[in-house]
Amino acid sequence: MLLLRCPLLLLLLLLPLHCRPQKLPTRDEELFQMQIRDKAFFHDSSVIPDGAEISSYLFRDTPKRYFFVVEEDNTPLAVTVTPCDAPLEWKLSVQELPEEASGEGSGDPEPLEQQKQQITSEEGTELFSYKGNDVEYFVSSSSPSGLYQLDLLSTEKDTHFKVYATTTPESDQPYPELPYDPRIDVTSLGRTTVTLAWKPSPTASLLRQPIQYCIVINKEHNFKSLCAVEAKLSSDDAFMMAPKPGLDFSPFDFAHFGFPADNNSGKERGFLKSSKFGRQTPPKPRVDLHRICIGNKNIFTVSDLKPDTQYYFDMFAVNTNTNMSTAYVGTFARTKEEAKQKTIELKDGKVTDVFIKRKGTKFLRFAPVSSHQKVTFSVHSCLDAVQIQVRRDGKLLLSQSVEGVRQFQLRGKAKAKYLIRLKGSKKGASMLKVLATTRPNKQSFPSLPEDTRIKAFDKLRTCSSVTVAWLGTQERNKFCIYKREVDDNYNEEQKKREQNQCLGPDTRKKSEKVLCKYFHSQNIQKAVTTETIRGLQPGKSYLLDVYVIGHGGHSVKYQSKLVKTRKFC
Repeated sequence: MLLLRCPLLLLLLLLPLHCRPQKLPTRDEELFQMQIRDKAFFHDSSVIPDGAEISSYLFRDTPKRYFFVVEEDNTPLAVTVTPCDAPLEWKLSVQELPEEASGEGSGDPEPLEQQKQQITSEEGTELFSYKGNDVEYFVSSSSPSGLYQLDLLSTEKDTHFKVYATTTPESDQPYPELPYDPRIDVTSLGRTTVTLAWKPSPTASLLRQPIQYCIVINKEHNFKSLCAVEAKLSSDDAFMMAPKPGLDFSPFDFAHFGFPADNNSGKERGFLKSSKFGRQTPPKPRVDLHRICIGNKNIFTVSDLKPDTQYYFDMFAVNTNTNMSTAYVGTFARTKEEAKQKTIELKDGKVTDVFIKRKGTKFLRFAPVSSHQKVTFSVHSCLDAVQIQVRRDGKLLLSQSVEGVRQFQLRGKAKAKYLIRLKGSKKGASMLKVLATTRPNKQSFPSLPEDTRIKAFDKLRTCSSVTVAWLGTQERNKFCIYKREVDDNYNEEQKKREQNQCLGPDTRKKSEKVLCKYFHSQNIQKAVTTETIRGLQPGKSYLLDVYVIGHGGHSVKYQSKLVKTRKFC
């Protein structure tokens, strides 16, 4: 039996922790400021309900704690934490449940006092911790009984967050499931319009649950959650403004401080909604961010955009029964120019992002300002292969297909001008990073060996480790290796479909990081390094990625490697 749905017993259990009376602030300013400085005065411990998403607020550097009780061993448990507009540090731990709390309470104060001492004196066993702004979760098919404690902290700024906990994760499934290809395709591009298409969520097509899709458009970056979008949209509202001690607090605010309204599980809740009690703050500039919910369609044309402007598009599948959402893989696109498309000018040594629609063409121009002996072109195709042609003063020098990362070094010529023609893939839109330079020793892209495969040593596989090797170069670079557990039926086609090759290690979860190290060798024949990855589970499949990071901060990913540990040792 789990007490998430019946928090009364848990409240009785925690009652001694808060038996000291809390005074509301008085009009005595000196006393009020003294109370503000007393952190214990504002301490708020809450009970997490089972099967409902709660929304709450964190002040910077002020931790918040939630509790729930599991009375029986071998209980399934899933906890999901969604940061909104700032990274979070959070930790889930469990303490042994006092014997008095697991049976019928007598109501005598003696046992409750003993329970208080037990709870406060024991640190508890840490089950999981995370730091970052990803939607992260803890899942266990068999959890022990005990008092569970969720601690959250924001060190950057005041922020919102959401928490969801359930003991029936298999049947609940409140978050919509993503399709096998979670990308958004740009199917048509105009001067003021962009047409997007995506695969429907299996939650709608197979489970027949009510799903609606919401598109988010902005000019800054992609979003990882709908919660982050809502925080950005509300950044100029009282909902997002942290109260200023001594100025914005009022007795009315304190009556509801930190406690969401009843009978509103799974819905957005206001925070200090009444503004007449607080200090009036001038409105902030309007956020250039738009959200459009379009029902259950899986193709949509965004209109009224500005020509020659780069936009970021995010898609969220929202379960209208639970009001909970899941993010597709976002994309970006630049609208066409008003007049005839002009050639993009490349600057020496600067990486340029290029977007090409399906079967589209882009022209780039490179005109070095000084005489040069050689010129190097580096092209990083993020998705599918593209065709590249390079002409110098009208003469064709190069015509090849590029997939992944390629570098081309051509002989220079005084006052020469280079025209680069890029033709997109027939499969879909293309994204590239292009670098042209006359100074090969000062490239932003890291140098790469001819072979960017990761080799796994089958004879060195164990039940808990794998050993891999990869080639380096004569240039000293930083290498970072990441691992991710995948299903046994994961294949190369899935790997290619899911991954944007231009996404760097900053997009990976911290828990997936294995290590980073610097490596090079003056003898190119010996420029190879090995690494043993430990702490793996027997008979499990893992996807390994190696990133090489150049001096300019740009990273390039080696070809992913799928490995599997031995099942029996």
